[in-house]
Amino acid sequence: MTDTTGFGARATRVVTAPLRWIFEALDKPFQALQRLGGIGSMPWWFLLPNLLFFGGFVILPLFINFGYSLTGGTRLFLEDRTYTGTEQYAFLFDCGNYADPTSCREDRFWRGIYNTATFIFFQVSFLVLFSLVTALILNRKIRARGFFRAVFFFPVLLSPVVVALIWKWILLRDGLLNAALVGMGFDRILFFVSPEWAMFWAIFVSIWAHMGFYTLILLAGLQAIPPDLYEAAEMDGTSKERVFWRITLPLLWPNMLVVIVLALIKGVQVFDEVYVLTGGGPGTATQFIVQYIYNTGFTNQVQNFGLAAAASVVLGVVLFVLTLVQLAATRRRDGG
Repeated sequence: MTDTTGFGARATRVVTAPLRWIFEALDKPFQALQRLGGIGSMPWWFLLPNLLFFGGFVILPLFINFGYSLTGGTRLFLEDRTYTGTEQYAFLFDCGNYADPTSCREDRFWRGIYNTATFIFFQVSFLVLFSLVTALILNRKIRARGFFRAVFFFPVLLSPVVVALIWKWILLRDGLLNAALVGMGFDRILFFVSPEWAMFWAIFVSIWAHMGFYTLILLAGLQAIPPDLYEAAEMDGTSKERVFWRITLPLLWPNMLVVIVLALIKGVQVFDEVYVLTGGGPGTATQFIVQYIYNTGFTNQVQNFGLAAAASVVLGVVLFVLTLVQLAATRRRDGG
């Protein structure tokens, strides 16, 4: 009988030797850092590369963007642009009636805001509703529960551009949906010509693409509810409707609040899916605030970097407020 113990040990040493050399080489500088700042400073040394990356590609561009919002002209470099102060912001908010975008000097900005508000209202409302219903169903003991959980989560894994292209091929004049309608004897529907249909499908596709993520959050919240509460309610003869309103929903509310705030943040930032799906059309029917910023700064014949930067600062303030709400909701959910 062949003894393979010695051979296995030698093979292990050969395979792990490069890793051992690397770790030994890294050990000396880390020991020096520990002697320099003490063991309490070690987390900051490990965070330093990420902090430098975050500062260089996130924090610094924010300040540069704010600087652009205080300038005018068509020059690209900041040093070549004319300082205008808050003129760009004044131009954006110069309106006779804020409820009527046509009364504003920059009506496209306010049209984008109203389109975004409409999108958020319907998208977030139905997204939370469908996610809750789906989570309640998937939390029950049904056949192939794992399969259906994977099916609902699968669209989240797809790129927004891929999602938009798939649905665009379905909704085109000669797409799959119109082929089915014609096959059943109905007329073709030009979905991307009608403003109502375009907004409907923008909302529908967004819900379809993101519902699985929020369903997962709510499903985790449902599974965290102690089963003893349901058993006690069943022993008391409590109806299912009363159990839902008095036990499930109150205990699930912290997760619901997180889902609502995350959906609001995502809805305000909507761009890629709708841009590929409808291009913002017909006209400006589905042009949202992020697309307005993109068009103003990059695709218009006259690129107004200052105005686009000012609009993005306004959007950033809104997102910052929503982020604070999310942090407060998370802290409340965790009992902090």
